[in-house]
Amino acid sequence: MEQLQYIKEKTHSNSKINIGIREKTIVSILIFSCFLIGIIVFGSFISENQIAIDLTQKNISPNLNYLFGTDWMGRDMFYRTIKGLSLSMKIGIMASMISGLIALTLGLMSATMGNTVDSIITWIIDLFLSVPHALVIILISISLGGGLKGIIIGVAITHWPSLTRIIRAEVMQIKNSEYVKLSKNFGKSNVYIATKHILPHIIPQLLVGVVLIFPHAILHEASITFLGFGLQPHEPAIGIILSEAMKYLSSGRWWLAFFPGISLVLVSLMVDNIGKQISKLINPKLAHK
Repeated sequence: MEQLQYIKEKTHSNSKINIGIREKTIVSILIFSCFLIGIIVFGSFISENQIAIDLTQKNISPNLNYLFGTDWMGRDMFYRTIKGLSLSMKIGIMASMISGLIALTLGLMSATMGNTVDSIITWIIDLFLSVPHALVIILISISLGGGLKGIIIGVAITHWPSLTRIIRAEVMQIKNSEYVKLSKNFGKSNVYIATKHILPHIIPQLLVGVVLIFPHAILHEASITFLGFGLQPHEPAIGIILSEAMKYLSSGRWWLAFFPGISLVLVSLMVDNIGKQISKLINPKLAHK
């Protein structure tokens, strides 16, 4: 009896610990998500007047009035940084969602439409993974005339292969399960099986994949724009801000690159953390970690 009581108490204690970890994970996801959404919303409402040129306030180091200082044209670096982050995050969201859609489509096709289609898609995946992302993004961006459209399409087209492989593996595993085989025996079509049996099971994995693509997307966008192949110079993007700041670092104006750069890195780390936390929630093997 004592041993049975001990087992019950131990099980109850472990259950409480697991619930506590789960709640903390959800709270962490919500806090980071709200913060990132706040940046997007706040950046969207920053007016041109708030980042306008004011030569009477140029080259001011960070202080209480100008948290991130001002640049060589007197523009408030705090507002420029937030607006640039907002733009980069919008690009990251659009690019990662397009990448996720491509990965979902090709992953399903590869696993359900026979060996020939599977071989072709696998070959395309290997081809894309063998070429540096930055080079492909630059080529696509240039061919589309640069700007917002070019960088979004370039980033989206280069970030789907790894997620496609994961989705393909998941679909292959589900396809060989008993209930899918029974559906086939009852004469159900591939489209029915894909939408009713396979798709609902891979949506969580797809969500995590899209979230984890996001930080790579915004970092690639910033780096390509920094090199001069992305967004136009008049856009308030982090890559442009950093590119312009390089000219003035030697004169001691460290804040021009430091705050935009560290902000971009922190946003990327936050999104990456959100993706990992979501993965823990939906993956029982990681739930105890």
